[in-house]
Amino acid sequence: MSIQSISGLHHIALEVSDLERSAKFYREFIGLKITERHEENEVPAIPVKLMFMRFGQKSHHDFVLVHNPNKKYRAPTEEEASNGPPGFHHIAFECVNRDEWLKMKDKTEELGIDIVRGPVVHSAYHPDGEGSWGENESFYVFDPDGHRLEIFCDMASIDEDGTFVDFSGKRIEEAKVLEV
Repeated sequence: MSIQSISGLHHIALEVSDLERSAKFYREFIGLKITERHEENEVPAIPVKLMFMRFGQKSHHDFVLVHNPNKKYRAPTEEEASNGPPGFHHIAFECVNRDEWLKMKDKTEELGIDIVRGPVVHSAYHPDGEGSWGENESFYVFDPDGHRLEIFCDMASIDEDGTFVDFSGKRIEEAKVLEV
């Protein structure tokens, strides 16, 4: 078994058009807390506003909002959205368990946030699955700038031999990773 230098993905820095509006959204909907905020040019090499946010107390930040006050933000035209440069598809937020995921679904409705896809069971093996991948349950929303967010629970894990293991601990023998 080889040692891997990178152990995981830690945080995402997301550029937003309105820092206050986005902070309100991520605090109210996702439950992030503000660690620090900084104005542009506090450090000469950083000409943008930053808001460091976290889920709990363990890490200084799990998520960063970035706003460039010198940039004129606008939504892309339909043509640009269909034929523009590559970007990220979505950011996924994991719920502790299905009960908490259902609470997030209720919270989504209470806040008047449209669910743009789902709820869906991502699975080619589960009886309720719609044929996609990951062995988890999800729904998708857009943040104020149109970034797609996935709210999910019960992601499969991978056993030592590369077999998928669902949230209940059941091995899915016909599902194996491409690389162990």
